[in-house]
Amino acid sequence: MKTTATLAAAALASFAGFAVHAQTMTAEGSNPGSSPLTTIMTLAELASAAGIADFQVQDGQTLTDSLVNVARGTTDVAPVPLIAPFLLSRGAGPYASIGAEGGTELVGKVSALFTVSLGAMGLYAYNSSGVSGWDSLEGKRIINGPPSGGALANARAMIQIIAGLEDGKGYEGVQSNWGQMSQFIADGSGDGMVLPIYFPDDRLTQAAAAGAMTLYSVPREAYESEPFQKYLASPGTVGFEIPVSELPRQEGVTIQSEDEIWRGPATAGAVVVNSEMDFDTAKALTALFLDNLETFETKAPYMRYVLLGAIDAEDTGMCGPNPIKYHPGAVAAWEEAGYTVPDCAKP
Repeated sequence: MKTTATLAAAALASFAGFAVHAQTMTAEGSNPGSSPLTTIMTLAELASAAGIADFQVQDGQTLTDSLVNVARGTTDVAPVPLIAPFLLSRGAGPYASIGAEGGTELVGKVSALFTVSLGAMGLYAYNSSGVSGWDSLEGKRIINGPPSGGALANARAMIQIIAGLEDGKGYEGVQSNWGQMSQFIADGSGDGMVLPIYFPDDRLTQAAAAGAMTLYSVPREAYESEPFQKYLASPGTVGFEIPVSELPRQEGVTIQSEDEIWRGPATAGAVVVNSEMDFDTAKALTALFLDNLETFETKAPYMRYVLLGAIDAEDTGMCGPNPIKYHPGAVAAWEEAGYTVPDCAKP
């Protein structure tokens, strides 16, 4: 499905103190009800109103593929999970056919404008299921993602670190594609679910219509353990802690934490562009984002919790093993807005 943001009437607009020519740009996003697509659609809407660009947004895309499209110049802007550039630079996972040399070359053609969380990972289960927390997963059927991809890898890693159980040995992992996931959950295909979540989460809302559920935080001891902290420092993953009292309530869903703090890993992502994008356009798009953070946060209830406007490397997943940097135009926009961009994230 293609959605086109309306082109602003002005062919030439002044934004953030410099002139930018309105232009047609292409963008990609994931499925509706997700932070990647909501972020891109909001950016497209604002860019059109500001006369910066007319975005043609293709939704329902696989974001690991979107990264390659941006690198090759066939797409101008896309949100991507930050595990993807790491894997691409090594020719690993979905990029095995590209190889390390080709992947490294492609990664060098991609730069970030700003970061956004692509959701957190959590355990939830129907109260009638027999799953009562991370210590009750042994021998259970656990829905842990689609048949392949980052969500499945993250779920398996979390269960192994927290519960000491391996998929196929300590528990039975079962998978479904995202399009059928809500029905798969409601059908009782698993005793529990370890999946990406938002606050609030449409998938949880749909599932809770079939019965009361509990969402379980990562136990504090497990979260603070050395193995889990190493996991949080891995490419594309950051820690997410927030008082339960600050999270939105969902009908039929109880959040359980031993000390009323929600803890879990968040999937770090970034809105990226080809590194050859001109300085002024990259600066204008980034400044547009920073000047309209409240607009982004109010586009959907969960957008308040996806770490918009974060810049510290610890909160964003930039630096460390992540091979991409901010675009020079983006750095200028962040710094003019009063933020300190980490040196390790600068080109």
